[in-house]
Amino acid sequence: MDAYLEGIIMLSGINLIAVLGLSLLTGFAGLFSFGHAGFMAIGAYSAAIVTTIFKLPFSLGLAASAIVAAGVSWLIGRATLKLKGDYFCIATLGFGEAIRLILDNFQGLGGARGWPGIPPHTALWNILLLDVIGVVLLAHLVRSRHGRNMIAVREEELAAQVAGIDTFRYKMMALVISAAYAGVAGALLGHYMTFIQPKMFSMVKSTELTIIVIFGGLGSISGSVLGAVVLTFLPELLRAVDKWRLVVYGLAVIGIMIGRPRGLMGGFELTPSSVKRWIADRKDAKTAKADRMAEDAGNGKDVR
Repeated sequence: MDAYLEGIIMLSGINLIAVLGLSLLTGFAGLFSFGHAGFMAIGAYSAAIVTTIFKLPFSLGLAASAIVAAGVSWLIGRATLKLKGDYFCIATLGFGEAIRLILDNFQGLGGARGWPGIPPHTALWNILLLDVIGVVLLAHLVRSRHGRNMIAVREEELAAQVAGIDTFRYKMMALVISAAYAGVAGALLGHYMTFIQPKMFSMVKSTELTIIVIFGGLGSISGSVLGAVVLTFLPELLRAVDKWRLVVYGLAVIGIMIGRPRGLMGGFELTPSSVKRWIADRKDAKTAKADRMAEDAGNGKDVR
């Protein structure tokens, strides 16, 4: 495989892991976050400490990235999850920028100059493996009682409380799991680039992840997968238009969101049963149309 193409596929897979976590938080629990780049940064630096300073295996670095990011998210959640509406978004945005600024000014981990010399442990096979594991775990969670409770909180929090659902608990669960996914994505990115720098995890990265989730379709794991692949490949495909590529990229995203307000998948999941049901519905629609045309023809109407 061409090294350039392989690199784009690897970046798509890394983005996908972070997007899956954010999809749980935003698409299924209904909480918008603009600070997930901060959790990626925590994961990247945690894994780098484990593999570079302590010389431990990459698997332990991945575990550390998930645990530390999840732990920090629990602390943040205790302070912010009782906020309503836009206030939670603003709090997460502030958190993400605070993490970046702390790392910018902490010279022990390279500061603003970054941290070079990280071992290149990330490979295509372990990215794809973690992608599959991430999708399977998220799908099982969403279909479980816990996932249904998260969706109930998203749809109507007050009604969920009246029904006996501990809304704070399920919002916290979604935030912690989402942060763990982002931490693992950060660890993979750091060990792919072999260099990490605070500005890699700015608000722009958080916004990019949120755009991918909305673009793919809120409440759709399939949409998250499709959105991560399309929006990672699209800027590279547009390199032919040079400095205008980001303008064209933005217009393309806006055009698709206007044409598909609910995202590419619109809450639809691409599973064998759903595909069979869609094909059956299409056949039924064609059969019904043919029957109507035959009936109109029999009544002497113009069916053209």
